[in-house]
Amino acid sequence: MKSRGKILRSVVAAGAALLVLGAILAFSLYRVFTSDLPNIETLRDYSPCLVSYVVAEGGEVIGEFFIEKREMVALETVPVVLRQAVIAAEDANFYHHEGLDFTGILRAMVKNLLAGEIVQGGSTITQQVVKSLLLTPERSWRRKIREAILAYRLENSLSKDEILFLYLNQIYFGQGAYGVQIASKVYFGHDVSEVDLAEAALLAGLPQAPSRYSPVRNPDLARQREQYVLEQMRKEGMIKRADLERALREPISVAPVRDVNLEVAPYFIDYVRETLLERYGKEKTFCGGLRVYTTLRREEQQIAEEAVQFGVGAYRKRHPDGGPGGEPDHLQGALVSMDLPEGAIRAMVGGVDYRESQFNRVVLAKRQPGSAIKPLIYAAAVDRGYTPATVVVDSPVVFDDPVLEQTWKPQNYSRKFVGPTTLRDALAQSRNVVTIKILRDIGIPYAIEYMRRLGVESPLVPYLSLGLGTSEVTLLELVGAYSSFACQGMKPLPEFIRQVADAQGNLLEEHPPQGTEVISPQTAFIVTSLLQSVVTEGTGRVVSSLGTPCAGKTGTTNDSRDAWFIGFTPDKICGVWMGFDQPRNLGNKETGGRVAAPVWLHFMQGAPRRSSGRSFPTPTGIVFAKIDTRTGLLASPHAESTRLECFREGTEPRETAEDLRSLEGVDFYQEEDLEALLPRPPPGDAPEPIEELD
Repeated sequence: MKSRGKILRSVVAAGAALLVLGAILAFSLYRVFTSDLPNIETLRDYSPCLVSYVVAEGGEVIGEFFIEKREMVALETVPVVLRQAVIAAEDANFYHHEGLDFTGILRAMVKNLLAGEIVQGGSTITQQVVKSLLLTPERSWRRKIREAILAYRLENSLSKDEILFLYLNQIYFGQGAYGVQIASKVYFGHDVSEVDLAEAALLAGLPQAPSRYSPVRNPDLARQREQYVLEQMRKEGMIKRADLERALREPISVAPVRDVNLEVAPYFIDYVRETLLERYGKEKTFCGGLRVYTTLRREEQQIAEEAVQFGVGAYRKRHPDGGPGGEPDHLQGALVSMDLPEGAIRAMVGGVDYRESQFNRVVLAKRQPGSAIKPLIYAAAVDRGYTPATVVVDSPVVFDDPVLEQTWKPQNYSRKFVGPTTLRDALAQSRNVVTIKILRDIGIPYAIEYMRRLGVESPLVPYLSLGLGTSEVTLLELVGAYSSFACQGMKPLPEFIRQVADAQGNLLEEHPPQGTEVISPQTAFIVTSLLQSVVTEGTGRVVSSLGTPCAGKTGTTNDSRDAWFIGFTPDKICGVWMGFDQPRNLGNKETGGRVAAPVWLHFMQGAPRRSSGRSFPTPTGIVFAKIDTRTGLLASPHAESTRLECFREGTEPRETAEDLRSLEGVDFYQEEDLEALLPRPPPGDAPEPIEELD
């Protein structure tokens, strides 16, 4: 008996020791597994990576930026039928366990063994939330133990509905869709609130193996999985047999795969994205759930796309082999349109085909503008005392050009010279030599400063060739500069983003229309009037059929490598560039008036206008006088050609040609006499002398 007592005491002591050791070991292991566990409380401030949306005027989504394509929805927004389907498919005892479902694990093991494949998972919804949000996806016993501990903690920290909310917004459904809202949009083309029973079963079957059960890739397997989910729902008493059969009779209808960024205005979307990255950085742009409200109008963008295609098609008809030489390089085009006076960009086409080239030629391509730069020179001249009636002699002249390192003899496009010509006629017919003489007279430094004031930021060469557009600029720069003429001297800030809001709806930035007065209303009116003559009687006559007052200027660079037209009405401005990415000749007579202006006309004829037929307003300080177009002086009763001309008050001519001839005996065909009458720059602002050879 004593021996038995000793043995019993020894066994008890050993057992107690083992229990203590086990407890110590268990505690030690628990400390090891829990020492660096994530804090469950962070899930109370669930802030997943959300898709940022770009919205056109009118509310249509035209762009998306994301790393994980996800949109948060409240649990109440998710239909009960979808919540039930997810629970039936993933965790039938969700509302009854405390994070771990041992019965479910055993049941899943049996079903998987019988099926010979994984048809049901053993992890609860709580475990999946923990794995997705708090742990790495590594496969190890250590991770599974940590997952179980966290699942238990999560169940004691959040309610079941809160856990389900996290799951439904976090889980991956395939096709780049995270969360039930995006999954519904991707697969069915509508919000999750509209999901029916058949769609709910299809979605609920995806999380286990999104690629395998994808209705896009494997519709037969998707149907099998859908049937399994419906059977589980019936088994759990969520639906009746009739509901199951009715759902299975519905054909699987999946929305077509879309990339919204490519559908409406891909170049514009790129422009918005780069701006957001600059302002907010990558994390907020692609994960911040931003709402970016832009100025783009879908209908106007479509017309702009059609206009560029129209221009390319017309050119190809004239050059079926691709242009001079038959090179394979395809003609490119760019167009940008703004409403005035707001400066809101309504359309942007950065190229002929975004899928072939993502280079945005509106904002990134710097090309020589040719004669399209001349209105800026003429505006500067008007502010130096020139008037539309000022006469300049169009005659040959030769200069030393430091850029070319040789003498330079500027030519008109027609290779002809017309002698004395008014400023209006010179711009209308795009007389190169006249522009060079004006630039020489007003001074290159002054002209450059003036162009900067109008918004040209690109480098400008300080030589006379500047007047012929040899300095490269972007299309958006040039359109911005012209907008000052259309807006009575106020330069609107080209705006494409109205507002940006964060995921909670807080306004991050807002941009009401704003502008700066850069030139006087009188100068703007006079230049606009000159540009109207370009349309009515000059190189831009092709757009005169628009049927409403408009002004603009063509541009053709040396060897016809670039074709431009920048034009505007009282409420809209549009700029067009056409050319090859690798600059080369467009062909004989392929000028801005022939290649670019028809594109502008095509767009403006289709684009909505607020006030068709409205004339450009005449500001105070403008007077009109009838002049002799031959001399630029007041018209006499015997004048052969006259025009009612506009002047800044105080600059209108006071004499007729007969009066001046009788007083001073000027020969109106002698260049040296006429140039003596031209306005001169104020003292101290005279340009550096340039040697003229002849």
